[in-house]
Amino acid sequence: SFYEELVSHGVLEPLSAPVEGMVVREGSRNYVAPQGISSVVKYYLEQSGAAVSYEQHVTHISLRDGRWEVSRKEGPPELFDVVILTMPVPQILQLQGDIVNVINESQKQQLESVSYSSRYALGLFYEAGAGIAVPWAARYLADNPCIRFISIDNKKRNIESPEVGPSVVVHTTVAFGSEHLDSDPAEVQQIILSHLQRIVPSLPKPSSTKCQRWRYSQVTRAVPNCPGQMILHTQPLLICGGDGFTRSNFDGCIESAMSLAEAVKPHL
Repeated sequence: SFYEELVSHGVLEPLSAPVEGMVVREGSRNYVAPQGISSVVKYYLEQSGAAVSYEQHVTHISLRDGRWEVSRKEGPPELFDVVILTMPVPQILQLQGDIVNVINESQKQQLESVSYSSRYALGLFYEAGAGIAVPWAARYLADNPCIRFISIDNKKRNIESPEVGPSVVVHTTVAFGSEHLDSDPAEVQQIILSHLQRIVPSLPKPSSTKCQRWRYSQVTRAVPNCPGQMILHTQPLLICGGDGFTRSNFDGCIESAMSLAEAVKPHL
């Protein structure tokens, strides 16, 4: 039903573009978000009617008179009746304040067992009219030490237009990402570009590029035997969830969200 709703509103559509080297699991269906994956998040935020504050870096969570006091890097602390944490699990364990003592030893061990792969993502952006002459919209590489995935993004999303310049997205392999995790991104970008040039020699020079370090890319080991969320404190409610408690795909995110919603309902 989630897919049907998102397709009916044009947020998702079935993947129709050719993808080389993709492992297709029996019974699975693939979709693409024409306006980018953030459009899925924006759709649900609009549906919720919630007032959203962005760029808030939470540092401390502490108990204050039966409520949670949440402190951030900038600005005064705020009080909440319920706190839901969905950031990567290692970042939950980095939070300071009473939360450190609230997480019991068993939960701490479970949270510490979660692991993520790390990658770099490189975006190459072109002026309108630039031609990228390859027969695929996206391609998985099995034998390159640096690059795992290349996407001609507007082609993959099925939104090619003569008025809009194409863009190329490159994801590195897990091994390359972990090996260069603390390297200078400018140096990493040059290494990726040199490999890309050999794989797609016809690629024109981009008008701009952006290299992104993706420290918590995908969950490689989730919280074991977990119902999609973990209650750290009941009154007031402090609960955590996300793909670290299921798996890193849209189904895993929905599964955790449903589980979180059921756990939060009695506290509203």
